[in-house]
Amino acid sequence: MKLQRNYKFWFCTGSQDLYGDECLRNVAEHSRIIVDKLNASGALPFEVVLKPTLITNELIRKTFNEANIDEDCAGVIVWCHTFSPAKSWILGLQEYRKPLLHLHTQFNEEIPYDTIDMDFMNENQSAHGDREWGHMVTRMGIERKVVVGHWTSAAVQDKIASWMRTAIGIVESSHVRVMRVADNMRNVAVTEGDKVEAQLKFGWEVDAYPVNEIAESVAAVSESDTNALVDEYYDKYEILLEGRDADEFKKHVAVQAQIEIGFERFLEEKNYQAIVTHFGDLGALKQLPGLAIQRLMEKGYGFGAEGDWKVAAMVRIMKLMSAGMKDAKGTSMLEDYTYNLVPGKEGILQAHMLEICPTIAEGPISIKCQPLSMGDREDPARLVFTSKEGPGIAASLIDLGNRFRLIINSVDCKKVEKPMPKLPVATAFWTPKPDFATGAEAWILAGGAHHTAFSYDITAEQMGDWAAAMGIEAVFIDEKTNIRDFKKDLMLGNVVFGK
Repeated sequence: MKLQRNYKFWFCTGSQDLYGDECLRNVAEHSRIIVDKLNASGALPFEVVLKPTLITNELIRKTFNEANIDEDCAGVIVWCHTFSPAKSWILGLQEYRKPLLHLHTQFNEEIPYDTIDMDFMNENQSAHGDREWGHMVTRMGIERKVVVGHWTSAAVQDKIASWMRTAIGIVESSHVRVMRVADNMRNVAVTEGDKVEAQLKFGWEVDAYPVNEIAESVAAVSESDTNALVDEYYDKYEILLEGRDADEFKKHVAVQAQIEIGFERFLEEKNYQAIVTHFGDLGALKQLPGLAIQRLMEKGYGFGAEGDWKVAAMVRIMKLMSAGMKDAKGTSMLEDYTYNLVPGKEGILQAHMLEICPTIAEGPISIKCQPLSMGDREDPARLVFTSKEGPGIAASLIDLGNRFRLIINSVDCKKVEKPMPKLPVATAFWTPKPDFATGAEAWILAGGAHHTAFSYDITAEQMGDWAAAMGIEAVFIDEKTNIRDFKKDLMLGNVVFGK
């Protein structure tokens, strides 16, 4: 599955003709140099494309509408080099629908003390040109990212790069289609939600299919295709027979290979990028999809267990945002399972019955085949591993009835103290920030779910910016969290978003 599209970001410079043609030529040249240097920096994940200097209502409106209809344009970066009267931007901003970044910079890094004159002052006015433009964007209530500093700064370039990935999550959200191969687990509240409101807010299409319709696609997979994928499994992963007959073990693995191929063909044919399953509704499937789902997630599909379509969509978005990232450590659906409450060693063991993405693995990845009490089917094969160490975020999108809330918890992933030889699933172990007790209490107060979309690669700031662009509440649980202030934040969110 192709995760990374050849998106581009437009660079639009604001000015006006008060200071003559020479000034405008300098503005255009400065913008060209900035764009060329940004593209040559190696810091940005996507190309920046220079657009003509914007000085009239008509050109501004035309440019923004062209950005709207250009499928390769994922957002616009605006910089007001000189003074750009902001009323000229109103129509364009009213009609613009994609992510927006305000780069508050100037061409020169230092004041040219020996040569500065009024011509220089008139030409280099971003100190108030950008403030004029920012005033209008605020007055219009338009969500945007503001990055401040000199354009050659590594910190500034990193912020632009980070926003670009958030912009991909915003633009691609309207392309996310989730296939529900079963309904939500009976009587479970947190995996439910308003699918119509989700499409209005996020652009997601969440559709249901009878499980046996996709089971037919699985059954249609040829034996030769299945065997070829099994051979790939046996080349790539360690095989842990653990006393099982080798031929019988391989037959169980082949079932998962057939499911992987059948599911992927069905998803591609119907144009879905995320999927949910449920152990209580397996129809003609011989096993609960385990290894098959893990492999699909690794390829970039979103997944949610027990019908959790919100997590499936969020995993897909976070995988898109991190696609192509150098030294990426992985993104997966995870579930809070059990605690370690030993003082000084507190943490949460993350796992699921089967379906954890191997992108988060560190060390060997093995195939095991063991009984599973849920699902009432034959023993499913699954990939087993432990996760990487390091910081990450766990995100939970919940439906509060009258609105959505995104809860973002910064966590520290660690190695468990001892092996767990009898636990035949992939695992992660983390301590939520700021500490176990505060993090868990805040999560519960906010209404967080037990399923999360987890990533080592996406930051809390990026997900907060995504939520802001979607017009929903974002709640942060991190090293600064204390319960007294956190409760006030939730109360404020109820006032602002609970309309």
